[in-house]
Amino acid sequence: MATKRIVIAGFQHETNCFGVTKAGLPEFEMADSWPGMLFGPEVISETDGINLPIAGFAKAAAAAGFEVVPILWCSAEPSAHVTDHAFETVCGMLLDGTRDAGHIDGVYLDLHGAMVTESISDGEGEILRRVREFVGPGVPVVASLDLHANVSSQMVEHADYLSIFRTYPHLDMAETGARCVPVLKHLLAGGTFYKTFQPVPYLIPLHAQHTGSAPFNEIYKLPVEFEQKDVLAEIALGFTSADFPDTGPSCVAYAATARKAAAAAAHIVDIFRAREADLDCSMLSLEEAVLTSRQKWEKPIVLADVQDNAGAGGTSDTTGLLAALIEGGAKNVLMGLFHDPESARQAHEAGEGALVKLAIGAKSDLAGHVPVKAEFEVLALGNGTCRYIGEMYGGGVATLGKTAALRLVGHEAEIDLIVTSVRNQCLDRAHFTHIGLNPTSYSVICVKSTTHFRADFEPIAGDIFPVSSPGAFLCDLEKVPYNCITRRLPYTGGASFSQHKDIGPLNSEHPILKALLP
Repeated sequence: MATKRIVIAGFQHETNCFGVTKAGLPEFEMADSWPGMLFGPEVISETDGINLPIAGFAKAAAAAGFEVVPILWCSAEPSAHVTDHAFETVCGMLLDGTRDAGHIDGVYLDLHGAMVTESISDGEGEILRRVREFVGPGVPVVASLDLHANVSSQMVEHADYLSIFRTYPHLDMAETGARCVPVLKHLLAGGTFYKTFQPVPYLIPLHAQHTGSAPFNEIYKLPVEFEQKDVLAEIALGFTSADFPDTGPSCVAYAATARKAAAAAAHIVDIFRAREADLDCSMLSLEEAVLTSRQKWEKPIVLADVQDNAGAGGTSDTTGLLAALIEGGAKNVLMGLFHDPESARQAHEAGEGALVKLAIGAKSDLAGHVPVKAEFEVLALGNGTCRYIGEMYGGGVATLGKTAALRLVGHEAEIDLIVTSVRNQCLDRAHFTHIGLNPTSYSVICVKSTTHFRADFEPIAGDIFPVSSPGAFLCDLEKVPYNCITRRLPYTGGASFSQHKDIGPLNSEHPILKALLP
């Protein structure tokens, strides 16, 4: 029997329709949190050993005896819309590479599931439609998607199987890619599936999607349970800042009969309805975050600046939490990562040990934000090559550009922070340790991340608190200016997104802080 030839490719973007900057072709070509654009054999060689879906698929496919034909792989840091030029260019290269591959028996695509372009609201649906049209109905097409995918009926229609991450933080990315291989073998042997797609009727903010907490630590046991019944069940929780009609959670079920697939999907959605009130959508206000930082803890606490997450299209340069902690006189604080190429450049020009006046943050033109102007000591400088050490991205390398570790001077507050020249989500302790700062030596660690940081920071944390500081990635869904959403906000048993209503600007005369400040 001839060896089956499988084309593989990846085209990843998570689109924040309310973001500031768009993803053009240069953003897909450059290295950031992940490698830069890859072609041909380097798709395999440059992702080998990294927790990426395409790496997991390639390894499992080779072990299964497939001939893997890599075309390209690229991703861009989450942002506003993908430009039409970037979308058409990458799709063109993908289809040209598939044509040049000659005879093929199957296709695997490493996609995200929440791409929105300047002209197309369902980016992955369109990619899959074009690939299906190109290869025809007789060639199996399988794809892996992010847990935050906004799955559409078009995606389900044009893919024979969609494999979706089951963890957040995404510890199973490679595993999710590998899960496509036995399905592909089944399809190539003449097997078939009936499939059912069913949306969940409400949205879920990302900071409430942690799969290590209830209800999702229980809901994500369902796919494993269904496998024992010969049903493949895949669950997505959605990405709330991609504003299009299919935004939101969903499930797709595959089985030998239509009835069996439909029953599985209906059961999963029933569980979502039953557990809706268990969602924890709460966040600390800035005032509460300051008060929390002043308490005594046996281990460092983590304040998560969840709405300024570069990994969700945030600018990673807002200063609300920084300003509040300075004004509140917070002690022994570590913060990162601030995307601020100008401050990084000035720190490099000044040199290690120098004192330099900087205007930190607010360089991205996000409305209503101002920089924090203060004097800083330059603790350390780096070129931004950061090898991940945590479980989620271990084996990969982050590209941060010129980087500086800075210490606030001339204030009661004790704050060290890191500025970078390339936008990255702060999700790995290596973001701090690569430049000489040890998170375990601080009382408070502030990360610009929504949930991914938990994989590497939870083991050292006394507690973790999401904080509602303004940013481009709104987790308080009541404040998102949606235009296209068709699903409702979650009901959480009467709890609001913030635990307490805002009670005025934070300053030294605030009644809560007045007792704390000297």
